[in-house]
Amino acid sequence: MSVQVVLYRYDASPFSWKVDNTLLLKQIPHAKVNVAPVLPRPEITELLGLTYRRIPVLAIGNDIYCDTSLIIPALERRFPTKKGYGTVFPAKKHGASADTGLVKAFARHYADTVLFPLAPAMLPWDKLPSSFIEDRSTLMGPINVDAMKQIRGINLSKLSTHLSLINEQLSDGREWLFDTELPSLADISVHFPYNWLRTLPGSKSFFDPTKFPHAMKWLDHFNSHIGNLKKRSEVPKIISGKDAAKMIASSPCEPYDIVGFDRIEAQRLGLSASQMVSMIPDDTGPRFATTGKLVCLNHQEFTIEIEGTAGVFRAHFPRIGFTAKPIRENKL
Repeated sequence: MSVQVVLYRYDASPFSWKVDNTLLLKQIPHAKVNVAPVLPRPEITELLGLTYRRIPVLAIGNDIYCDTSLIIPALERRFPTKKGYGTVFPAKKHGASADTGLVKAFARHYADTVLFPLAPAMLPWDKLPSSFIEDRSTLMGPINVDAMKQIRGINLSKLSTHLSLINEQLSDGREWLFDTELPSLADISVHFPYNWLRTLPGSKSFFDPTKFPHAMKWLDHFNSHIGNLKKRSEVPKIISGKDAAKMIASSPCEPYDIVGFDRIEAQRLGLSASQMVSMIPDDTGPRFATTGKLVCLNHQEFTIEIEGTAGVFRAHFPRIGFTAKPIRENKL
């Protein structure tokens, strides 16, 4: 492949599944680095200098993308259909064009923000190791195991209500959620939380085909589609964190002018080019901020230059869900 793609992931991560499925649908060859489900992850924080803590993280050449809401559009832009790759924004049936902006908003503000957060309560928290609970408490806030057990029924009921909406959307016989020729980002984004839920103990009775016949057919159809793609796709090579960092460090980055620097947006945010900033996730705050030099900014992303022990890299963060905070120099 002309541009090396590396995915940092772990098998139990539902958001890793989301990117796995995207790479399959687009038929993009890539390598994988398997990381720990809990911190520390020195192959990311030390070698790359990236203190962002969520998984997955994906590198395309020297460009490192954080958060699936940016990873997937970046894959779509950098591996377009005109170069022979698949798409997560297929045309609608009967020739209508894809609803790209609406599908992105649906994926980010419904599937990721409303739907998925209901699912973690279904984990068997009382059987998980204390190290896992302590790790997730740094991300979600202090986790009370008894409280999580108490809201299982409530969250399961909410997930059932959402599944009824999905069932309703599919009730006219359409194959995919937005009536597209092939599965879109909308399908990927709703599929992964429900398919993850299916793997958890006690979830079998939830997926009742008599209540949700259209939704269950759609879930099974998506799994079958992905399974068929796996059979004819190249199996990703598993590489070490050291090998990945060395490869990424020696790879070219995308030219700055592709993303550009929107000076109007920068002025609104109180930012300037080449300024040192901290990229702060809106949900976890400054504890997992990443510091670097601001080199690109547009409506979709912030891009900063970072440095790890393996070299210099460019890290990309989505505009929605992250804040760039200027680092003020101390003056005597």
